[in-house]
Amino acid sequence: MVFTDTHTHLYLDAFNNDRNEVIQKAIQVGVHYHLLPNINTASIEPMLEVCKTYPENCFPMIGLHPTSVHENYQQEITAIEEAIDRHNFVAIGEIGIDLYWDKKFFNEQKKIFKFQLELALDLNLPVAIHTRESMEETLEILMLPAYKELKGVLHCFSGSLEQAKKAIDLGFCLGVGGVITFKNSGLKQVIRNIPLHSILLETDAPYLAPVPFRGSRNEGSYIPVIASHLADVYQTDREQIARITTENAFSLFHLKQH
Repeated sequence: MVFTDTHTHLYLDAFNNDRNEVIQKAIQVGVHYHLLPNINTASIEPMLEVCKTYPENCFPMIGLHPTSVHENYQQEITAIEEAIDRHNFVAIGEIGIDLYWDKKFFNEQKKIFKFQLELALDLNLPVAIHTRESMEETLEILMLPAYKELKGVLHCFSGSLEQAKKAIDLGFCLGVGGVITFKNSGLKQVIRNIPLHSILLETDAPYLAPVPFRGSRNEGSYIPVIASHLADVYQTDREQIARITTENAFSLFHLKQH
């Protein structure tokens, strides 16, 4: 049984004391593959270092997170373009729009989001999209004719069934993590109407740990817990969830089996 965690921030300080143990623990329970989205300039080197240490298990993305879009966004974008010239990445991410924390740079967020979508098209890479409090705004942009060839994932999907179907019609997958284990999330009711071939597993570690670990640091070894909840939704077993979601991840991100 092989799982893929398609969204984990293993390079963050939360893992500084036991990063190797966390990765080994995940591998031991079948979570062999970990995709690491970037946040901003400061996270590029730590992220690449983790992937260099675990080249058969950890794969980097590159992008500017919407909450890192400030006055200096052009400097951040320049650093990302320079990183693309020097390294290989499996996706452009984590990009998108976040209207939860601060709407001050909403226009800049939209501008940088579109720029990074175009970057993904130019590089023939998928995108990992952050949509906190911004699902409609995000879908409106993704539905523009300029982006019809894009593929990617709506990370930590939390929208309605109608929004889920729109995303899938556009060729996107939905990232499902610990939220599906939360009692009042409503995500299970949405997901049960979505084909499993459009679903990816993720943790968003160290954030959003699933029940019964909610409130503590999230980590890759909790992916099987999330998979068990998905198995209940699809009335199948965890092995089937592991196989199909990993196939989905390998297809979207053009990964190769190690």
